[in-house]
Amino acid sequence: MTVLTILQYPNPRLRTKALPVVAVDAVITGLIADMFETMIEAKGIGLAATQIDVHQRIIVMDLSDDNSEPRVFINPEIEVLDETTQLYDEGCLSIPGFYETVERPSKVMISALDREGAPFKEEASGLLAICIQHEIDHLEGKLFVDYLSPLKRQIIRKKMKKK
Repeated sequence: MTVLTILQYPNPRLRTKALPVVAVDAVITGLIADMFETMIEAKGIGLAATQIDVHQRIIVMDLSDDNSEPRVFINPEIEVLDETTQLYDEGCLSIPGFYETVERPSKVMISALDREGAPFKEEASGLLAICIQHEIDHLEGKLFVDYLSPLKRQIIRKKMKKK
């Protein structure tokens, strides 16, 4: 397994819309293994392929404290089940060191393929709902800073350019 480079904001490649995975093959399963290695090394809980400059619809996630619950979402889609929103202080491996409050729907239905390519559906709330929405945003070329005021976004952008 390989630790890959995570693109940093404001890299324009983070704005690329990811394409669907056509087949779950050895290349995709190898990429998934590298994505988990990269996410764990960076001490994250989620990583979208777009963040490593691979523009395919793949997300890896592990919300456990000890990396014991790895999850894979290939070609994920969500449907909002509850319009009630929740606030959450989000961070991002592509924008390290910055956390800002973002408002998102509190309950969603996830439809995706697992790491073997089998379809599944799952109702998500809490941190899973927040995280899947955040990572799907990456696949759409969107970042959590897009939910912030132009001033906050500009401040973060300037600070990231200095790094």
